[in-house]
Amino acid sequence: MVIFTCQDTFESMMTCIYDAWSARLGHSNIKLRTEPIWSPELFCEYRHIDPDEEKVQKVIRSIQQKISEKSYHDIYRAAMSDHPDKLDIIYRYMILGFVYKEKTSQMLGDPAVSALFELNRKVANEAHLFREFVRFSRLKNQILLSIIEPKCNVLTILAPNFEDRMPSEHWMIVDKTRMLSVVHPADSDYFLTPVSPEELTYMETSKDRFDPYVGLWKSFFQTIGIEQRKNPRCQRNMLPIWYRKHMPEFQQ
Repeated sequence: MVIFTCQDTFESMMTCIYDAWSARLGHSNIKLRTEPIWSPELFCEYRHIDPDEEKVQKVIRSIQQKISEKSYHDIYRAAMSDHPDKLDIIYRYMILGFVYKEKTSQMLGDPAVSALFELNRKVANEAHLFREFVRFSRLKNQILLSIIEPKCNVLTILAPNFEDRMPSEHWMIVDKTRMLSVVHPADSDYFLTPVSPEELTYMETSKDRFDPYVGLWKSFFQTIGIEQRKNPRCQRNMLPIWYRKHMPEFQQ
């Protein structure tokens, strides 16, 4: 068994798929994993793959033209999952896709298709929730900052929504789990950039203590609630506690 490994980025995963396919070792003789590898398997050969932009574009083009545009979007979202076997699931899906074309996404009885469907749904659901739960605070330099800790890598799925809603604002959303941020200069395109612990600490300490947005969220939360109909259990179902860590209305 040969196990191809790569970093947990979309570009690296597409390159890994290209190299694994090109190796012609037989699909049953290879596995694909994202790094880090915590428990190496015995009697396996490991091959690390670095990202290559040309190979990335070839894989994307093949998915779009030989399977379908929908499958490409499904694969992209699945690649943003936190599941340890996501890369191998994507690879198995593509094996079917090159045979059954656009029908592949409807073959939910196949384990590879159903597994990718579940990954895609989990990422899409989490991104949908964070579109509602993201809260911005104004820094002293007037930049709007939001800090989130999602399970899946949803930044690139969230960014277009806020770019459309706040095109003329300087804002950034920081994924504290992956130390990655999406930055949007006013009236410009957003971009991804890593964040160091020192930069994150500086941003957190630079929040405006008299930020009206924080007061607005707290006032709205307290005003809209009806004391006689308070139901903490129902509230936890709609808004799990782990989402509330960076929501100002739940802060003291």
